[in-house]
Amino acid sequence: MKKMTQTTLLMQILKPVCVGVLMLSIIANNKLSAKNNPIKADVRAKAFKRAAGLDNGISISWLEQTWSKDILTDNQPTEADFRLLKKLGFRSIRIPVAFGYIEEQHIPIEKVLNLIDGVLRQCHTYGFKLVIDYHSGKLDDGNYNTEASRVIDSWSIVVRHYLHESTDNLFYELYNEPPHMDPQRWKDAAYNMVTALRKIDADRTFIVGASNYNSIYELSRFVRLADDNIIYTFHFYEPFLFTHQGAEWVGDQAATTGIPFPYNGDNFPQLNLRAKNTAGENNYNKYHLDGNEQSVMDKLTIIKQWGDKYQVPIFCGEYGVYNKYADADSRCRYIKAVRVALKKLNIPGMLWDYNTNFSIFSGKPAWDTLPVCMKEALGISP
Repeated sequence: MKKMTQTTLLMQILKPVCVGVLMLSIIANNKLSAKNNPIKADVRAKAFKRAAGLDNGISISWLEQTWSKDILTDNQPTEADFRLLKKLGFRSIRIPVAFGYIEEQHIPIEKVLNLIDGVLRQCHTYGFKLVIDYHSGKLDDGNYNTEASRVIDSWSIVVRHYLHESTDNLFYELYNEPPHMDPQRWKDAAYNMVTALRKIDADRTFIVGASNYNSIYELSRFVRLADDNIIYTFHFYEPFLFTHQGAEWVGDQAATTGIPFPYNGDNFPQLNLRAKNTAGENNYNKYHLDGNEQSVMDKLTIIKQWGDKYQVPIFCGEYGVYNKYADADSRCRYIKAVRVALKKLNIPGMLWDYNTNFSIFSGKPAWDTLPVCMKEALGISP
């Protein structure tokens, strides 16, 4: 047997100590990681359950209509609207509110809250969940800090006003469609909103999306916030060439109309010359690949995989079709394709919208103005 040197002996003595120090370091680092990225199973489970309760929803366009002569009263929903929505089987309602515009017009927020109170009463009566959505904001790369503070100020009033409301039935979508901006700056703004409002309402479930107008692609690159009581939203209008055909506010890229769904080469229109050299031309050229049910499923699967990766609830806050130029049958087929795909992927969905230019009706909302094909698309018995 070789004689043990002093160095070897020292190493034998110190080895258990070093291992112990290493283990303590690992434990400490794990605790730090958990602190920075908390996962509270009970809170997360609650958020998943609440997200599921929003399925089969619809937005009512009203308090975001900044173009109305009187934003508070024009297009105000009536009890008859809520009765109709109940008959049609909807379970949740989203009310977009242009809080920033209302403030700029010096309209007292108390008047707005009084109107939302009325909506809440109808929701209680007919059993709807309600999402209040901050619409028409002006946040961008240059003002994201100051604008986020402004958004927080508005929300703080709303949140305090509804502290007594059930957290299972009332939700806050903190900012609709953040623009095409630096994703990290949007994330910083969103984090500041969540952090500030969580101090007021500890149990409310917030709804947060990604930049580039709640893009599924931006959300698929988003890293979840360090708050477990959040539902992550996205808007789905793919393929855009079909869903926004002829939409004047989109510009020349949407100029081509007569686009069917699904793609059919026999009756596919010529590219409108105004759409040349725009994103609309590229979308037109690939529509034979995008304009079908499988493409809808494939794109929604992208965001489903993201939700599974982070183990967070996701929610399709808007989907629908501009109804001025798309034919009724194509609209019905598209809405059915999205609804069925969402259901297969277990993603709650909400239509845009009830009563304006994406309306599911062929006239003023009524049972008789809902086309038979749309009833089928929505899974409603004729």
